[in-house]
This record gives sequence, C-alpha cells and structure tokens, in this order.
Amino acid sequence: MRKLIVFICLFVLIVSCVTQKKYDELLASKINLETDLANSRDSLATALATIDRLNDEIAALKKDTIQLRNKIRNLTGDLSSLSQDHAQLQQLYDNLLGNSGKMTRDLAEQQERLLATKEELERARQQNEQLSADLAVREQKVKELEQILENKDKAVQALKKRINEALLNFKESDLTVSVKNGKVYVSLAEQLLFKSGSTSVDPKGVSALQQLAKAIKDQEDLNIMVEGHTDDVPISRTSQYMNDNWDLSVLRATSIIRILTKAGVSSDQVMAAGRGEFMPVDSNDTKEGRQKNRRTEIIITPNLDELFQILETN
Repeated sequence: MRKLIVFICLFVLIVSCVTQKKYDELLASKINLETDLANSRDSLATALATIDRLNDEIAALKKDTIQLRNKIRNLTGDLSSLSQDHAQLQQLYDNLLGNSGKMTRDLAEQQERLLATKEELERARQQNEQLSADLAVREQKVKELEQILENKDKAVQALKKRINEALLNFKESDLTVSVKNGKVYVSLAEQLLFKSGSTSVDPKGVSALQQLAKAIKDQEDLNIMVEGHTDDVPISRTSQYMNDNWDLSVLRATSIIRILTKAGVSSDQVMAAGRGEFMPVDSNDTKEGRQKNRRTEIIITPNLDELFQILETN
C-alpha cells in the first residue's frame, strides 16, 4: 500500500510537470496517427477492390476465350463449306467453258457467284485471322495476370514459412502466423508483449519482434501494418497521454514499430494503428475471450505495384 501511495504521488508529480506545449504536441501526433490510419484503410480497401476486380476480369477473359474458340471453330467450318462451294463452282465454270458457247447467260451468272464466293471466302479468312490474333493476345494477357497472382501467392507462402521458422522458439499460445486475403498475419498475445495496461514491451516480446524483423528486414517490397487490440474493459487509470483503450492500442502499436525499425525494418514500410476493443476475435464475456482479444496483429502485405503496372499497360 505504501508503494502504491508513493507511485501515485510520483505519477501526479510527473503529470503536473507536463507543459501545455507537450500536450499539444502529443495531441497533434495522435491526430496525425488517426489520419494515417484512415489513409491506410482507404489504401487497403482500394488494393482489395483492385484484386477483386482483377479476379473478375480474369473470369471474364476466360469466358471470352471460350466464346472466341467456339466462334473460330464455327468460322473454320464455314470456311471449309465455302471452299467446297468454290471448288464446285470452279468445276462448273470449267465445264461451261468446255461447251461451245452454250449457256452464256448462265456462265455470266456463275462467274458473278464465283466472284462473290471468293470475296466472301477472303473476308472469312481475314476475320478468322483477326479472331485468332485477338485470341492469342487475350490468352497471353490472362497468362500474365495468372502468373503474377501465382507469384504473389507463392511469395506470401514463402514469407509465412520464413516467419514461422524465425519464431519457432515461441509458444503457439503466445503467437500465431496465418495467411488471409493474400496477407500474412502475425498475431501476438498480450502476455508475450505487455504487462496489463503497459505500453512497454517485455524482453521476451522484444526478442520475438527482433526475430521477426530479422526475417523480413531485407525484403523491401512489403507493407507492414501494426494493429493494437484490447478487450472492452476500461483502462484502470487515465492521463493526458492515455484516456482509453483506443489510446492504449495505438501506443502499443507505436512501441512495437520502434522495436522493428530499430532491428532493421525500414520506417517507410511500417505504419501503426490502434483498433481498441472494436475488432474482437472472441467474446468479451469470458476471461478466455478477453485474453484472446488483448493482442497485437502485424499484417504484412506484398507490394502490388507490379500488378497495377501490368494492368495499366494492358
């Protein structure tokens, strides 16, 4: 009890020493972080919408390819039929020429038919060649897009494997690594990183984050979002720095980013976000559920610039 009283006195003394300027700076920093979070959500939504549009376009291209193949098959049959007609007309024309000038009018008509057939045959041949060229271009585009998506999937799986190997020494109850929607999610439990209500990372958590940074720091084509999450139990004490669980989650995410960048991850690749209690993974009505909700998620996304460039080029 005596230690608690001393701690409260020290805390009050420290808080009283904070200047209005410092408070304004922290408030501005919080507003900037919230703006960055909104922008990140918009970017993430845009990327997901682009991936959905890409999958729809691939499906449409495949459907068009099947239709083009059927059309080419039909045109090939028409071409064969026209060729047969042309041969028959040519034979008839030759027979008419062998006669001694009989059926001059019929011969003229047959010549006109023969010319019309040749013109139709040439148009069919040109159309067939154009359709074949269009089909080749569409098939190449589909192949490129599918290859890019396959490469992205392979890169994500390889990244997950590398992160798993880097974090093998930690308990499954402390952290999990999974892939969702083309991203790698590293979920770290509160007991691995923080004491209750604290924003300082424990040594064991620092070790885990350093191992993670070592696995990804040399890969510059990654975007990394660090999200702090809490349960719905209000924080036990508030201050001008931390008023609620939302503030707590943001400050925890920022603490983790500092460790990652200090361990070699580029500051251009990382962003901090606080979700507070608003994205639970379990019910907050039980102790076990609240424990699961108190977590930090590190969301690692491959850079999609190459994919966007291919789409713009095509």
